[in-house]
Amino acid sequence: MAKKKAPENPLGFEAPIEELEKKIQELEAFAASTEMDLTAQIAQLKVRCTELKRDIYGGLSPWQRVQIARHPNRPATTDYAAALFDDCLELHGDRAYADDRAILTALARLDSRRVLLVGHRKGKTTKERLSCNFGSAHPEGYRKALLKMQFAAKYGLPVITLINTPGAYPGIGAEERGQAQVIARNLMEMARLPVPVVSVVIGEGGSGGALGIGVGDRILMLENAYYSVISPEGCSAILWKTGEMTEEAARILKLTARDLRGLGVIDEVVPEPLGGAHRDPAEAVRLLKAALLRNLDDLGRMGRDELLASRYEKFRRIGRFVEEPIPEAPAASPEPEGAHPQPAIARS
Repeated sequence: MAKKKAPENPLGFEAPIEELEKKIQELEAFAASTEMDLTAQIAQLKVRCTELKRDIYGGLSPWQRVQIARHPNRPATTDYAAALFDDCLELHGDRAYADDRAILTALARLDSRRVLLVGHRKGKTTKERLSCNFGSAHPEGYRKALLKMQFAAKYGLPVITLINTPGAYPGIGAEERGQAQVIARNLMEMARLPVPVVSVVIGEGGSGGALGIGVGDRILMLENAYYSVISPEGCSAILWKTGEMTEEAARILKLTARDLRGLGVIDEVVPEPLGGAHRDPAEAVRLLKAALLRNLDDLGRMGRDELLASRYEKFRRIGRFVEEPIPEAPAASPEPEGAHPQPAIARS
């Protein structure tokens, strides 16, 4: 029987790290099977491996961060639900059409705080991914999310949303059932929920599918997540009519956490373990938990009117820019006789 081939790492730039980690494992195994003391050599290689990670992950391109955000081993909503929260009780159905598994809604506890958890669910196995439509929700998913958020508001429960979707499902059935209208309604209703809302982009933040559960008092992003109106592949296909400009598209879209923090679209970048959340999920959970608790504590000090006014002003500020006056041109010297006048140059 042929030996099963190990799956290839989707992150090609991690190859030098993997090669060094493999060498460390081989030395550790060799040392364990013999009486040789290789402690110093192994320690030296581990230091070199850490330095290599810092070099590689300190200079990632936007497209490389998109690849990390899509890594199959990256913690997803269900992983955070299991590791971050206690007493999770999943809530089902939209009272109109179906229970969309692409959206997870659950009552839960974060330490001693009772909350409502809403998140995109992609699935782990092939069967789960198909049943969850790879995290692309239908209208019934967004309708379910809104119903549960209104339930949370009725009982004064803070809402935590975990965003991880390539986008809302664009199929004919979804359009027939009002995909755009349902997402638009979610935007409007979330804007006036009288309870704290913290939204976190944990992986992919794709277009209206992300916005449908993304109107919050605090918008957080994991360090290697992305948030964009369109995927780099889609942008490349539209602007250049080819799939070969994906990296350039990722650059000009300004979709990384650092870019969006600078533009004021998000409020906080949540750091990830060295090498990405997929390399140390437990540490990623710890870092996210600290950020959630800190933001919920801050929002909990606000009264209802202050909370709503602050949320309204936050989203009104997104996209605001300052126009700098164009300096006046110096007085032109008289044109010599017979010279042709220069055309005026329009300035944007």
